[in-house]
Amino acid sequence: MNYSQKIFNKKLLLKIILFLPLLGSVIPLQINSVRAIEFQWDTNSKYKKLKWFQTNSNKFAKNKIFFIFRPSDRRTGLLKLNIKVPKTFKSTLKTKNISLCRVNIGGFDSKTKCLENISSDVEINRETKKVEIFPMSPLPYDKESYAIVFKVTNPQKHGLYQFHTFGQSSGALPIDSYLGSFTIKIDQ
Repeated sequence: MNYSQKIFNKKLLLKIILFLPLLGSVIPLQINSVRAIEFQWDTNSKYKKLKWFQTNSNKFAKNKIFFIFRPSDRRTGLLKLNIKVPKTFKSTLKTKNISLCRVNIGGFDSKTKCLENISSDVEINRETKKVEIFPMSPLPYDKESYAIVFKVTNPQKHGLYQFHTFGQSSGALPIDSYLGSFTIKIDQ
């Protein structure tokens, strides 16, 4: 081995030694940043994720959001449903653009759509950003899935928006109880 090959090998070895710790320090940062999203909301028994579907997730786009209540999400029939809209969800809500329906949950070979509209009264409290829905007859506790449908224009600000839902049971003592939360994503 001549002198130039020894210098080349020493330089290559030095580059590898210096590069490996740098590479090792960058990879854990990327993994930890991904985990931060995973732990943004507590997934214990107090927080229950509910299914939802939206037709368009781009900001400023016309969107139809389905807040879905499967049979496993309801313990009893429901007299009233409340959705707490996040304060940062800057979109105009109108009662004519909010409905309640029996829904087909889409999958591989079908799309999410309303099968039957359920007549209901909708009230919007602008101060508390709460939407209250009163079906004309209580939503039964059966094997059907139901959805509250919002037809809205997406807000300007992209990000995650968490909607909390409460329902009033149709038992002997009607009580409001927490049903779950929907986390909607608006893209850039």
